[in-house]
Amino acid sequence: MTTLYFTEEQRDCLQELVNVAMGLASDKLARYLDTLVHLQVPAIALVETEQLPEHFARRYPQHNASLISLGFFGDQGLRGETIMLYQLENVGVIAQLLGYADDDSSEAEMLTDISSVLTTTFLNGLAEQLENSFSYAAPRILSSRDQHFVQKLADTASQWQLALQVDIRYQLIDYSFNCDMMLLVPGEAVLQLRQMLNKVLAGF
Repeated sequence: MTTLYFTEEQRDCLQELVNVAMGLASDKLARYLDTLVHLQVPAIALVETEQLPEHFARRYPQHNASLISLGFFGDQGLRGETIMLYQLENVGVIAQLLGYADDDSSEAEMLTDISSVLTTTFLNGLAEQLENSFSYAAPRILSSRDQHFVQKLADTASQWQLALQVDIRYQLIDYSFNCDMMLLVPGEAVLQLRQMLNKVLAGF
């Protein structure tokens, strides 16, 4: 696993590609909700995924969150998983804004719809820059209201061992609502990603 690293040029290139893809997703979300979306600079790191459940717990200490996972598969060996995290205490505001009923099933439907807007727009934007294309698995929904939430997070993380972690936060300007997107790419796909970044750099 010692070969899993990025040169400074590769990291800068990846940062720029992520920024562009994130901007596309932010614009799509802003149009979907008819509001402005504030973005923070995404954090990119190679991580031991056994640390991820603790990372989630620190991010959402009240354990009042929903997690929506979406697997993706590229045509050149690049694959991974996006994880969207939502604070449930503010979900009702957006549900009312979009005309969803005030119940748990409608809440899950709304979050799945928002996740689809963000993840597919982001990933399609990233894939296009890498001259790749992705197909997607069906989304999985986990809620911290589920007593096995932490264990399910651990099970999800354990599939990846060592991964590229990209943290992105989307925050609505006009409403008390934010969500985080985590992009996980497993170790063997990181090697493929490095080759793709080299190809992009060679074109500059």
